[in-house]
Amino acid sequence: MSYATDTINSLAAVAPGSDLAAAREVRDAATQNTIKSEKALFDGPSGLSRQERLALAVQVAGWHHEEQLSAYYRTLLHKQTPQSTPRLGAALAHAETLTFHPVKASAEGLDDLKKHGFSAEEIVTLSQIIAFVSFQSRLVRGLRLINGESVAGNTGNAVAGEWHTQPRTLDDRAAPVAFTAQELGWTPWLAAKPYAEFSPDEQATLTRFGHQDSDYFRLLGRNLPVLEARTLTDKGIFYTADGLPRAERELAATVASKVNGCIYCASVHARKAGQLSKQPEAIAQLLAVAPGESLSQGQSARLQTEIEFAAALSATPPTAGAAHLTALREQGLDTLELLDLVQSTAFFAWANRLMLTLGEPYLPEA
Repeated sequence: MSYATDTINSLAAVAPGSDLAAAREVRDAATQNTIKSEKALFDGPSGLSRQERLALAVQVAGWHHEEQLSAYYRTLLHKQTPQSTPRLGAALAHAETLTFHPVKASAEGLDDLKKHGFSAEEIVTLSQIIAFVSFQSRLVRGLRLINGESVAGNTGNAVAGEWHTQPRTLDDRAAPVAFTAQELGWTPWLAAKPYAEFSPDEQATLTRFGHQDSDYFRLLGRNLPVLEARTLTDKGIFYTADGLPRAERELAATVASKVNGCIYCASVHARKAGQLSKQPEAIAQLLAVAPGESLSQGQSARLQTEIEFAAALSATPPTAGAAHLTALREQGLDTLELLDLVQSTAFFAWANRLMLTLGEPYLPEA
């Protein structure tokens, strides 16, 4: 398989025939659908101009200290950087919040975008771009580390982030004020597109993935090609055989969600991690960690190293370094397992930033 158009392979200098190249071929579904996600976001239809989209990507990659990724998007701009306007300023302000403090995203922030002329589709696409480049930045860094690049890191920041503690949602439902493994609901701040307004072909796409009854996915369906590619990327990362045990991929998703403060995502993936690992007490201990406290304390040696790496990769900018990879290899993780850990963690830089941007969780009625 040739990945001549694979931005990630190119920037991470993945050599043909290497163990990492072979692992990416095993995870071909994730690799190819990451490529398709990039194409759908930057070349697909949207009310956002291509110049606006690329200018946002340049900035978000720069904020992650991924200078090569930022330069890649800058090259695609061909010196056509859009003129500074109040509209672009509002988009960049939204991007800064989502990049550094996604838990601070709010319904008021979406209202501000609307006041600057952004349509519902444009807001969804804008959020997808910011979240996707956040994913790409971590994926590039992780692959460089697997590739043996001596990237400096920080092993002392595997701590939980802040989260929402307001007791009521915007639409006056009971809201969770602590991380939990119970099943939660999610309510959007921006109207989901009614199922009847999708074309028959679009309805078939939603139904194929089981998204037709979900407000979240019908909201993301305002840019359906991006949602489709993203869903297939998700499945290629989490629902594949061999490599890292599925429970540990779900653990990585939970850790990223704890760092970013996404109670909803953590509830889904902590529940899966506890069920699959048959260690619900270890997952409950992870969920209970308070802001600023260690996420890995009290866990087994293998889980400690995975948690510390996932937390460092989830920081903004990421701080995962060569020492993390050494510790993971000492725990016996091979190249395919390392790739799975990187992709599972990085994907939740994308997932959390959408969940936290576009709505909020609520507690189902008893």
